[in-house]
Amino acid sequence: MNNIEKRILQKVDELDDYLTSTLQELVKIPSINHPPTGEEFECQMAVAKHIRELGINPKVYNLDDVPGLKEHPSYWPGRDYTNRPNIYAKRRGTGGGKSIVLSGHIDTVPLGTKEWKYDPFGAEIVDGRLYGLGSYDMKAGTVINLGVLRTIHELGIELKGDVNLETVVDEEFGGVNGTIAGRLQGKNENAIVITEPTDLMICNGNRGGQVAHITLQGPEGIIFEKGEPGHVIRKLQHFLKWIDKFRERRRAKIPEWKPGPLDPIPVLITKISSGGWGTNVPITVPPDAKVELYWQLVPGEEKEQVRRELFDLLDEMVADKPNDFTSIPKVEFPIRFMPASEIPENSPLVIELNKQAKKVTGHLLHVEPIPSPSDLYVVQRDFNLPAIHFGVRGGNAHAADEFIILEDLITATKIMTLFVINWCGITN
Repeated sequence: MNNIEKRILQKVDELDDYLTSTLQELVKIPSINHPPTGEEFECQMAVAKHIRELGINPKVYNLDDVPGLKEHPSYWPGRDYTNRPNIYAKRRGTGGGKSIVLSGHIDTVPLGTKEWKYDPFGAEIVDGRLYGLGSYDMKAGTVINLGVLRTIHELGIELKGDVNLETVVDEEFGGVNGTIAGRLQGKNENAIVITEPTDLMICNGNRGGQVAHITLQGPEGIIFEKGEPGHVIRKLQHFLKWIDKFRERRRAKIPEWKPGPLDPIPVLITKISSGGWGTNVPITVPPDAKVELYWQLVPGEEKEQVRRELFDLLDEMVADKPNDFTSIPKVEFPIRFMPASEIPENSPLVIELNKQAKKVTGHLLHVEPIPSPSDLYVVQRDFNLPAIHFGVRGGNAHAADEFIILEDLITATKIMTLFVINWCGITN
């Protein structure tokens, strides 16, 4: 480790209070995405303020003003981007080096229905954990990126390549329009690190995902089984059994991919809704049941094939129980198809980040695709840019009492700063 690198590690330690207080500031500002609209504006303005403190004037732009966005093949229509700007800041290099984009989404999911023990906008620190909505997914990543820029700025390090920092809107709920807009307006970008939470792994790819809303219908009222078509609860029972078959078929068809959970390609029922509840609702069989089905994908699976497998399953289910099903259930796809994607583990981007991580942690980091869909695929597939995820440890993303391991702000900022100066090249 050279003297500049040693100074960087020392400087990041000195920025401990800044990193923590900045994360608390961002967590306390709601930035909930509730399609088609979102509440990202105030949080984006806070990010822009921190960038200006470094002598950089960020570009604050509306997605609707980006040429080619709505014509892009991966654009998802129906979103409202009023007061939902992206932020893009460039720290110009002296020339002759590779550029890097440090990216992250500023939006969060809604609070959900489960009660929180900790105030979701309180940013409370308890036993080394910082709690709050978006703390883990992924405002900590934005703070890490700000910490990288601040470290380089305060040490007066001049780099050959450009360092670009962006925060995008509308990533949750399969959005990714913000990331597409960022690439369309960005110039001469050589690689991207999206600082999603990865538990200090380097994620060279992402799983894909598909969501389907399936509606089962049947006669309403007290059913006495007189030969009429099956009521909706019986249909639901059959449907759930067939989803088990769907899961088994996918496991048998697709070899285990790099990620190592027990279920490498999950098929999940994420919501079921049927009838009302309470004494103001008659005791009766409801007329319909709605099911949200979510399943993950591996590289090579494309939209038409994936959806065809579902419709083939439903055709078989109807044929198996013709007295209960007079037609296949209604199927809707409320969120875009999100394909899986990956770059090689021996990509220069992966190798360089891991080389610098070893200087901080004493060992190489584990490399595997992130076990969920993300906007990584758009960068890798649509723009043919090397891109990875790297970020903090924590838990309860998309759930109550979301948190990060606070010490990882320091660890990840050290790793990322060493990576940036070595990737871009030092002038002085």
